[in-house]
Amino acid sequence: MASAIATKRLTRELKSLLKNPLQSPKITAQPNESNILEWYYVLEGDSDPTSPYHGGIYFGKLLFPKEYPYKPPGVLMLTPNGRFKPNRRLCLSMSDFHPESWNPMWSISTILTGLYSFMVEKTPTTGSVETSDDTKRKLAKESLDWNVREKIFCNLFPEYVEMWKEREEARKRMEAEALARGEVVEKKKAVANNSEGGMLGEGQAVVWQFVGGIVVAIMSILFAIRFI
Repeated sequence: MASAIATKRLTRELKSLLKNPLQSPKITAQPNESNILEWYYVLEGDSDPTSPYHGGIYFGKLLFPKEYPYKPPGVLMLTPNGRFKPNRRLCLSMSDFHPESWNPMWSISTILTGLYSFMVEKTPTTGSVETSDDTKRKLAKESLDWNVREKIFCNLFPEYVEMWKEREEARKRMEAEALARGEVVEKKKAVANNSEGGMLGEGQAVVWQFVGGIVVAIMSILFAIRFI
C-alpha cells in the first residue's frame, strides 16, 4: 500500500502530465486504476525515418515503492523492441537498480525521458540485448499489433487502440484495391487474348475463302477444257 506521501506525490505528477504531456519524445503515462504504485507508459519511437525505432509504439511499466519519492521505481518495457528484454527490470541510473544515485527531485517525466535517451543509445546494461537495426525496425512495425493484445494497454490507452483500428482499415482498403487492380489486369489480358484469337480466326477464314475460290476457278477451267 502506498504511503500518504507517495500517493500525494504521484497524484500531483499525474495532474502535471495531463496538463503538460511529454511531446519530444511523445510519452504518455497512466496509473493502474486499482493501484497508484503501478504505472504504465507508452513511448513513441523516433520521428526520424532513419531510426530503427521509427514508427514504434512501446508499452512499459513503472513499479513504485511505497516510500516513493525517497526510493526509485522499477522500470520495465513490455513490448518486444530489440533494445531491452521484455518484462525485465532495467538497470538505469534512475531505476531501483541504483538507489544510491536516485534523486527524490526526479519525477515520472524525468524517468521516462531518461529511459528514452538510454533506449536510443547502444550502451549495454542489465536487461538490455543486442540486435540488428533490421530486427529493431521489424519489431517497431509490429509493436502496435503486439500492444493491442494486452488488456491493460487497451483499457489505459484507448487512443492507441483507435490508431490500430485505423491502420487496420487502411491496410484492408489497400489490399482490396490491390486485389481489384489485379482483377482488372487479368480481365484486360483475357480480353486481349480473345481479341487476338478472334483476329486469328478471321484471318484463317479469309485464307480458306481465298483457297476455295482458287480451287473453284481451277475446276471450272478443267471442266471447260474437257469439252473443247
